[in-house]
Amino acid sequence: MEQVMSGAESEASVCQDAFTLEAWQQSGKWFSYDGHAIFSRMAGHGEPLVLLHGFPTASWDWSRVWPMLARHYKVLTLDMLGFGFSDKPAKYQYSVEDQADLVQGWLEGLGLPKVHLLAHDYGTSVVQELLARDQEGTLGFQIKSVCLLNGGLFPEVHNPLFIQKLLRSPLGGLISRGLAKSTFERNFRRLFGSRNPPDSQDMLDFWHLLTYNNGRGILHQLIQFMEERRCHRNRWVGALQNAGQPMRLISGAADPVSGVAMARRYRELIPNPDVVGLRNVGHYPHFEQPWDVFVAYRDFRKRVAEGHREG
Repeated sequence: MEQVMSGAESEASVCQDAFTLEAWQQSGKWFSYDGHAIFSRMAGHGEPLVLLHGFPTASWDWSRVWPMLARHYKVLTLDMLGFGFSDKPAKYQYSVEDQADLVQGWLEGLGLPKVHLLAHDYGTSVVQELLARDQEGTLGFQIKSVCLLNGGLFPEVHNPLFIQKLLRSPLGGLISRGLAKSTFERNFRRLFGSRNPPDSQDMLDFWHLLTYNNGRGILHQLIQFMEERRCHRNRWVGALQNAGQPMRLISGAADPVSGVAMARRYRELIPNPDVVGLRNVGHYPHFEQPWDVFVAYRDFRKRVAEGHREG
């Protein structure tokens, strides 16, 4: 792929422009969804690009690639309900469909007629639901393109960690409320590849996001999305197969949960699949190798623009 900066220059740019967690929070805004406070951020100019985060983290996952994207697009993101700096009500029926309602209402409220979507993990399921609604004609905006990072697009090849299975079990509430920082860190580190694993400060920040507003107490409720993926498999896989929008999958190949097998399944089931694999990169490619993800996304958007001109 074409690159406009050398590897050294790109790394320096990432280090210079990356946000601390405190700065990320301070530059955000909150809005209300069903009486709950939702954290959001916007920056840049151009066509709107919406970033949707994964489980169990938050929009800060995008902080390293955010400055690069904001130079080219109007980027928008939020912490979905139950995540990050948004409210985390204990008595709430969390679901992917409800998160799609949240995102849909947010974008329609902003009056955006057209958006591009870039999503990771849990966020990819939200995108699948939004695509299904787009095909049903129930969205108040047009989805122009979709780019997906590692996520459980096909439940039959999703390989959750043991602790994720425990959280879904009848003991999930106890596991969630009693989760120790050391247990979280040991399991979370397994998700990353060898090229750029998180350092100790990164782990403190991820832990802070998880525990903010008593987040530990609802992990077992949030993780039921894995069952939703099975229940809605035909609808959500069908939404990808029937999508008229340009789509690309950027896959960290070292991801033990949704890496090589998920990319292989994508190639099997999606017409004319566009897949970019990143070697030695794990479940969080946008955090591990933000420059590589940016270049892959920029290349994708150039192809989208060229295809639009040709059309």
